[in-house]
Amino acid sequence: MNIDGNNITVQKSPKELFEFLTKLENFRQLMPENTEKFEVEGESFVFGLKGMPEIRLVMKEKTEFSNVTLGAASSKLPFTLAANIEEASENESNVQLKFESSFNPMMAMMVKKPLTKFIETLTDNLQKL
Repeated sequence: MNIDGNNITVQKSPKELFEFLTKLENFRQLMPENTEKFEVEGESFVFGLKGMPEIRLVMKEKTEFSNVTLGAASSKLPFTLAANIEEASENESNVQLKFESSFNPMMAMMVKKPLTKFIETLTDNLQKL
């Protein structure tokens, strides 16, 4: 199951945006309002949304100024969340969030709508930076 967020423009250079996204504590600013838990631990963070199980994301990959990829710490629900960054101008970046998973069809059907909303919220909050 793949979910592609909207391609948006952020008022930060690719370098600034990359540095923002590689500091995991900054993800707190991008989280939905109903976030009940957010804790950074080394190269990972745990977050919990109201009524949902807690999820730990681990820094998987960083390509300087163009990509930051986080992945699930648990192999039970394997997925990645990538931010693909492109330069729009000296002080602007285009960014798109991409969620990729190998969920079984039943699981995919159950989580597609809430995950799509989650990606939209992260994208909206990124655009406000």
